[in-house]
Amino acid sequence: MPEPTSLTSRRGLLFGTAAVSAGAFLVGCTSNDTKNTDNGEPAANSRPAADDKPGKHVTIGFAGPQADHGWLNAINDNAKSRAKKYSDVTLEITEGSNDTAAQIGQIQTLINKKVDVLVVLPADGKALTQVGLQAMRAGIPVVNLDRIFNSPQAYRCWIGGDNYGMGLSAGHYIGEKLKDKQDARVIELAGLDNLELTKQRTQGFDAALKNYPNIKKVARQAAEFTVESGQAKMAQLLQAQSKFDALWNHDDDQGVGALRAIKQAGRDDFLMVGGAGALSAFQAIDADDSVLKATVLYPPTMAASAIDLARALGQGKGVGGLAEFEIPASLTLYSAVVDKDNVKQYMATGFK
Repeated sequence: MPEPTSLTSRRGLLFGTAAVSAGAFLVGCTSNDTKNTDNGEPAANSRPAADDKPGKHVTIGFAGPQADHGWLNAINDNAKSRAKKYSDVTLEITEGSNDTAAQIGQIQTLINKKVDVLVVLPADGKALTQVGLQAMRAGIPVVNLDRIFNSPQAYRCWIGGDNYGMGLSAGHYIGEKLKDKQDARVIELAGLDNLELTKQRTQGFDAALKNYPNIKKVARQAAEFTVESGQAKMAQLLQAQSKFDALWNHDDDQGVGALRAIKQAGRDDFLMVGGAGALSAFQAIDADDSVLKATVLYPPTMAASAIDLARALGQGKGVGGLAEFEIPASLTLYSAVVDKDNVKQYMATGFK
């Protein structure tokens, strides 16, 4: 499941509903021709930048955890499909494992194969830091995906989601829907409480709600990112809270179970906002026949963008649309809100 980073940047724009992946920058403004300004100096944005045209061949090694969650499976699918887009990319992908020793061994195999670039979503960022350092010391640049290594020396570039930003976006969406309601009450169905990502999502949600003095969070229950736990914990919340106006559920997989409990209880007197961006959530929002009215993205398309960044690294190119010659050191994706107004735009990105 997605995890946080201490390096996540916070977004000043809290209410935007459009998300642009890093890949969009990589294929934009991509002229490789050197042009001069009027004073004879090279134009800042005319350096080589990655584009779709075939270039130097790049072998990318991809190592992630076991795909035991819909989001993680979508990570693998996004990486594979993006790599197929490029005739100059070969993707060496591991089987994936939640056992840190096994994943370290898989990454070391890729290092021994002398891949040009590594993309790693570690099962445990702290535990895999040393193998990230090993790759970097071997001259293989690492794109660290989502769960972050303990040391910036273990990766060349980090790209991932914003868990705190998810909470902010969910809180502001609900806040705007309820801003004119006196004494509004909200509840929260969180994920695993022993994960830092869950704490960050709650912190962002609480921070956003502080902007709406008429809204009070009256209950919070932690589930386990599974359908079964979502159903059981939501049933408990419904029994304990006879009246509330909005629910934020951290994860769309456990949201499937939450919706079952809500339907069984015959409740339709509140709005629900989900999290992550599952296809089932998009379809429910589009049908508009349940309490689920929106979901906040933690986009698995980050894996596709990681492939773009790895290809650019392997070809010694920068990011189109930016003035720098090199790709950035970190990229935090925006947690956009998907609702009835824009769900069709995102439908193809939904994960199963």
